[in-house]
Amino acid sequence: MILRHTFTPHNNTRLTHLCGPADGHLRTIEAAYQVSIAHRHEQFKVDGPKGRATKAMEVLQAVYEIADRPISEEHLQLMLAGDGAITAEGEGAPSPLTTRRADLRARTPTQALYLDNIATHDITFGIGPAGTGKTYLAVACAVDALERSAVQRIVLTRPAVEAGERLGFLPGDLAQKVDPYLRPLYDALYDLMGYEKVQKAFERNALEIAPLAFMRGRTLNNAFVILDEAQNTTPEQMKMFLTRLGFGAKAVVTGDVSQIDLPKGAMSGLIDGERVLKRVKGIAVTRFTSADVVRHPLVARIVDAYDAQRTRPAPRA
Repeated sequence: MILRHTFTPHNNTRLTHLCGPADGHLRTIEAAYQVSIAHRHEQFKVDGPKGRATKAMEVLQAVYEIADRPISEEHLQLMLAGDGAITAEGEGAPSPLTTRRADLRARTPTQALYLDNIATHDITFGIGPAGTGKTYLAVACAVDALERSAVQRIVLTRPAVEAGERLGFLPGDLAQKVDPYLRPLYDALYDLMGYEKVQKAFERNALEIAPLAFMRGRTLNNAFVILDEAQNTTPEQMKMFLTRLGFGAKAVVTGDVSQIDLPKGAMSGLIDGERVLKRVKGIAVTRFTSADVVRHPLVARIVDAYDAQRTRPAPRA
């Protein structure tokens, strides 16, 4: 199917920003939807299956609306993840979180639901594939809560489980030994707060990052607590973590049940926890899919390919 559209009023600046350097944005949209895009001045033609061609044209129109200034490749990728749902800030747009990233907001409907669940529930589960923003948005909500003095500190934790590798003996003190497991959380904090602000938060005990084992026996009051990589907890560890919650505290549990690194046959605390707690009031579960991936469009197709492979019968020996 071939769709045609003429962008009016004609604006050379917007058309240049829409197409990107050397038509790079058009090539990105083509790859995302597996269509062909041609244009002559303000006249555009999208050739491909009806559904994909329609989505590609919708993205082109959405990009044109905000193309009064250059569109970054990252912004375009995020728009593709949300099928063009991201437009300029305007009426009905979610309020941005109070972080160093002034442009941080939900990029897909599921992300918007996730943020709403975190705001309105004391415990929220975010379950889904890599690249959907589960951890990053949870950390952003924690930073926002700390900046607004809604909590007194942020506690980030994850189980120290190797992802198939054998790290062997790690030199250094305890903090240095567990640092490789916690590095993604540091990266998110540095991006959302800035290096100096993170260091100052550590100094005044407003920020703590620790392996899950360090949570045993504690009660966390007035804190925003995040358990990342929760698919690698045992049911006992999950129960231990959730029962650390004190007064004025909020917890977010994130994980991807397709990437469990526990010993074969071991039950994941994330799967067990979702099953046990599904009818408990005050707990919300947000499920992400490949449609919510906000990385390179190829990541979503990789997720879909692995999901499809898992549903196929195993080949006979």
